[in-house]
Amino acid sequence: MSTPAPPGKIVPGSLFLDQAGRVAQLHGVGIHQIDGLFWAWGEDKSAGPTFGGVACYSSPDLATWTYHGHALSPDPVVPDLAPGRIVERPKVLRRRDGAYVMLLHLDAPDYSDARVGWAIADRPQGPYRYLHGERPLGNESRDIGVFTDEDGTAYLLSEDRPHGLHIYRLAPDQLSAEERVSTTLTPAGTHGYESPALVRHDGLYYLFGSDLTGWSTNDNKVATATDLAGPWSEWADFAPPGSATHDSQTSVVVTVHGTRRTSHIYVGDRWRKDDLFHSAPVWLPLEISGGKAQLLWRDVWTIDPVTGVIS
Repeated sequence: MSTPAPPGKIVPGSLFLDQAGRVAQLHGVGIHQIDGLFWAWGEDKSAGPTFGGVACYSSPDLATWTYHGHALSPDPVVPDLAPGRIVERPKVLRRRDGAYVMLLHLDAPDYSDARVGWAIADRPQGPYRYLHGERPLGNESRDIGVFTDEDGTAYLLSEDRPHGLHIYRLAPDQLSAEERVSTTLTPAGTHGYESPALVRHDGLYYLFGSDLTGWSTNDNKVATATDLAGPWSEWADFAPPGSATHDSQTSVVVTVHGTRRTSHIYVGDRWRKDDLFHSAPVWLPLEISGGKAQLLWRDVWTIDPVTGVIS
């Protein structure tokens, strides 16, 4: 089992603890910086691979975590949220009216449903009210990500095994997919990447994803485009080739707009198939510039959320 990171430090491959000394359930996490705090919503793996709840945390520095309980809990009367179901990749958007919209990967234990679920709350920690689930525009959807562009338009990133990795523009209320903007495939052209994440930097979009190798890690990739509709560049490594992305899988890329610099942080998971509860976070600085992304290994590091400086 991984050892805990020292207080106030980020140690790739080491667990985070919350204010009570419990293992922070930041698996498959979504992170959003709101009013000076980083809010995080992760998969609570207390029930192993099935739904144990969406755990909510806040942090001033991405290293010190306060647990706020379940933002969304298992509910035996809601079929999509019942114990034994698959509910993964919680990602949250902040709507213009101040509401918080949570998107989820919903599935049956055999992964045959392949749908997106929506829930809503009036504060980041919830509780979130579950609304509905669907296949976006009729397409299968497993691992998901979300992205809000500079003009406030929100997008869903969705892995569809038969057709590829889709980017959908969401409706203005963010509660449904309105249009498929683009679809990308692996270099072999046989499927799309999963665990997608998207950022925009200096007018260029960077799309990250992982190949389909189950709980095992692989060399995750990045592609770029000047428009979300494409054309997208060839997929390229952003970690040392053969490192399996430092034995991790992309969950999200966090952008910190500091007073001294804009920094990007790769947030990944090192899955332990037989002990998902103790799966370790692998969080590292990510240099993004000039159409290239490079993951930087650091044994121990911190980020100043005000200046954006990593040390």
